[in-house]
Amino acid sequence: MKQVKGASVGFMDAFCASMDKNFAPSLKGVRAIAVGISGGADSFALCFALSEYFSGTDVVIYAMTVDHNLRVEAADEAKHVSKVLDRLANVEHVTLKWEHEERPSARIQEEARHARYDLMRGFMADRSVTHLFLGHHMNDQAETFLFRLAKGSGLDGLACMPFMQDMDGVYFCRPMLTLSKQNAIDFCIARGVEYIDDPSNDDDKYARVRLRQSMDVLAQEGLTPERLSHVAMRMSRARLALDRIAGKSYKESLILINSKRVVFNFNLLILNDEEVFYRVVEKAVSELREKKQYGVRMKKLERLCRDLKGDELFRKQTLGGVVFEVDQERNELILTKED
Repeated sequence: MKQVKGASVGFMDAFCASMDKNFAPSLKGVRAIAVGISGGADSFALCFALSEYFSGTDVVIYAMTVDHNLRVEAADEAKHVSKVLDRLANVEHVTLKWEHEERPSARIQEEARHARYDLMRGFMADRSVTHLFLGHHMNDQAETFLFRLAKGSGLDGLACMPFMQDMDGVYFCRPMLTLSKQNAIDFCIARGVEYIDDPSNDDDKYARVRLRQSMDVLAQEGLTPERLSHVAMRMSRARLALDRIAGKSYKESLILINSKRVVFNFNLLILNDEEVFYRVVEKAVSELREKKQYGVRMKKLERLCRDLKGDELFRKQTLGGVVFEVDQERNELILTKED
């Protein structure tokens, strides 16, 4: 029991350090936050840790459980979560239900994830809450790294999940990325929290579950969750540096920008290294596309950038609803949003 209590103290020390380092400036003046809680050890540990962190303040914590209406046990699990959280005076629990006539026939986890975030965003918007805390931990980061590596992601994808991410005005906050799944379990045991095991976490028809099941083998070769998480953080550091360089180049090369058109000094822009050039063009495309649209595929954007930097005369191309053309006489790269 002493070991569990010690692990619990260590969890809170690491958690508070993460909160102070990554979120304190953004949370200044905030009077309410939200947390997604499924009832698993991860989300229960997060909710209890947040409750302790904000103890003695007037910050209200809205704990949101989503019943995806896919399993008969979900309603009872939500009730269990509510009962456990009754212990926490600064936490208000709510159950949000995903209403759908038919069970999704494909990509169930992806559809459920989109529905979950839409429901939570709606609840938060009604209460002017901007910070959503999520229980992603070191093992989740490692799985994300492997999942994206298998998909052929570039540096940005392999940087994985940041501590804080602005998602159209909602800040996704992940204070547990330096803590492991076992850390969360030990914390729950020390607090006497009866957490729930979701059976879908062991269903190997899902790619992430299969990757999770491979972690023991990978760890024997040195690819532990901790090491993969560290690699992701180094990728994130490199991404931030490249983004700063690309941002400076974007401003220096920019001639004109409005809702329909972006124009660059092509001769100046073309001097950039390929990766920086790619990022400038990607940023320009995102400026012209609807915020809710998915980004263009990396392979297609890379191919277009190679054509722009190539020796042959560039011919007009369209990518993701944006028309690219080069005015050779004026030395301008022109991006125009399709009507």
